[in-house]
Amino acid sequence: MAQFTVNPRRFDPYKNFKFRVKWDGRYVAGISKVGALKRSTEVVEHREGGDPSTSRKSPGRTKYEAITLERGVTHDLEFEQWANKVWNFGAGPGAELSLADFRKDIIIDLFNEAGQKVISYNVFRCWVSEYQALPDLDANANAVAIQTLKLENEGWERDIAVTEPSEPSFTFPPG
Repeated sequence: MAQFTVNPRRFDPYKNFKFRVKWDGRYVAGISKVGALKRSTEVVEHREGGDPSTSRKSPGRTKYEAITLERGVTHDLEFEQWANKVWNFGAGPGAELSLADFRKDIIIDLFNEAGQKVISYNVFRCWVSEYQALPDLDANANAVAIQTLKLENEGWERDIAVTEPSEPSFTFPPG
């Protein structure tokens, strides 16, 4: 059975290194890592008094795990500005939280090796529960300074309007 309907010669699944994250209608610069989209549903066990010593199982509440975004420290303020909407230190009583807009819907787009958008997910009602402005600093290290946002969310769904594109093919001129 073909895993790719438009490109039946493709056998390789998509890679995890070409992606972009969008909020407020624009892509956010420099994001180098996005945590997994994960949901889990609790199991409700029950049995009737006359049943044998085995339980029946049915689905209970579903929860969506937080998503972590990472990027190198730069002068771009997107992470910090969103985090400040949840808690703005020193803003004074009544102004610590931006109730009107601390939640945002985000879009996570995955691209194939040719740069074509192949899968997109909409993540709903996200807000920043953790913000790491700077990592541990170490004079003996040789690494990029990474800042992190942890986004709580109330669910996600695949954008079914984004479908498998026809992958490009090249022919070279005679040489």
